[in-house]
Amino acid sequence: MKYDALLDEANAEGISIKERPFKTYDGRIKGKDIYLRKDMNTTEKTCVLAEELGHYYTTIGDILDQSKAENRKQERQARLWSYNQLIGLTGLIRAYEHGCTNRYETAEYLDVTEEFLEECISCYREKYGVYKIVDNYIIYFIPNLAVFKRI
Repeated sequence: MKYDALLDEANAEGISIKERPFKTYDGRIKGKDIYLRKDMNTTEKTCVLAEELGHYYTTIGDILDQSKAENRKQERQARLWSYNQLIGLTGLIRAYEHGCTNRYETAEYLDVTEEFLEECISCYREKYGVYKIVDNYIIYFIPNLAVFKRI
């Protein structure tokens, strides 16, 4: 999902997107207003907007205090939502089919930042363990990301 599609989704939900010259964070959401750091490139804005939309759909209340277990759980849910929107298991398979051989190529193909991809893989590793079978593919998360087509 590209930045314009996320903007359209936000608009359909009545969410306004505003850019600000933040120095300490990339994005924040308050009610139906999402604020993004102004000086990011489009790929960075896409990743941050996806996460903030994840908070809109999955988070209740103020979760800024990450010392609380419930807040960390909600943060993880919002991030998982964003990973599934921008990458997903099928995105990893598409990148493999496209011939991507490393994380840099995969991130570029999926139009996400390498950091976002790394965090996604880590989250999927926690969720699925060693591997996940999707249709005729096996996606390994441990010891490293690897995708194989089953014969």
